[in-house]
Amino acid sequence: MSMRLAVSLEYARDPLPQIARVPDLEAAGADLVLVPEVYGFDAATTAGFLAARTTTARIGFGVLPVHTRSPALIAQTAAGLDALSGGRAVLGLGTSGPGVVTGFHGVPFKSPLARIREVVAACRAVWRRDPPPGSALRPILAPPRERIPIHLATLRPGGVALAAELAEGWYPLFCVPERLDAVWGGALRDGGARRDGSLGTLEIVVSMHVAVGDRDARDAARAAARRDIALYVGGMGPRDGNFYNELAGRFGWPEAAARIQDRFLAGRRDAAAAAIPAGMLDALTLTGPEAAVRERAALLRDMGVTTLVVRGPAATDPAALAKVRNLLETL
Repeated sequence: MSMRLAVSLEYARDPLPQIARVPDLEAAGADLVLVPEVYGFDAATTAGFLAARTTTARIGFGVLPVHTRSPALIAQTAAGLDALSGGRAVLGLGTSGPGVVTGFHGVPFKSPLARIREVVAACRAVWRRDPPPGSALRPILAPPRERIPIHLATLRPGGVALAAELAEGWYPLFCVPERLDAVWGGALRDGGARRDGSLGTLEIVVSMHVAVGDRDARDAARAAARRDIALYVGGMGPRDGNFYNELAGRFGWPEAAARIQDRFLAGRRDAAAAAIPAGMLDALTLTGPEAAVRERAALLRDMGVTTLVVRGPAATDPAALAKVRNLLETL
């Protein structure tokens, strides 16, 4: 089976124009549409609206922070989306970070892995119409499926091991396929050794800026990737608490990650983007001539990646997305 294809809405843009394009992206081959949540609009409202505007694509939260809602409410929200979409919901969960959880929501950021376990247990109880742990009330309604797929967005080894143990899927925002095993292989094997066989094979959902063939499209995708990488590696968290900066170092670019962060935190965003080495940009994107993209896409598949989330201009262009779909089907 070829890799599935997904797109993600952008959290810092008006959702309505993005949603208007989704039916065409679905027709072009998008199997999954992700709705992020940071500190703009909530994801649940948009996901419910998307359920009414789509027919076949799965609708996923990409992702809901586990600290900012009660476990039972997260279970209810996923159940509601599954009911409205006819069984097409995917519950993406993540810890987010102190900047969002405490800085925006005013909620303590503590014991993130324990919190994930708590939320997963509550969700699966509620979907079976059992009381969530610690409660005596049974849910009034149940979703179409007793088991809504849960994807965990995690980067650090403990969280990755937890995804391999507990979840149907794992969603690392950034991935270098050549370094996937070196960076995360031990954690995946550790968690996988405790995995319940009823969960099936772990889905791995990887996000990349993609452009095939056309040089202008490749340049546009790489420019968009530079801005995104600079934002996450440079500015998603304080200097000593940025998970993405730490990951860039583990991928093999600690000095570049430090430069990007220094420039970004100094307010020099363009300079931060320019500090991304060409090799780092090549590794974190899927851009180039068709043969080269096919080769790296095959590497992703061989490393266990099951879904490619297309980012950048191709994620909004049905013709470009169809081109990626056709390429994946030839692997």
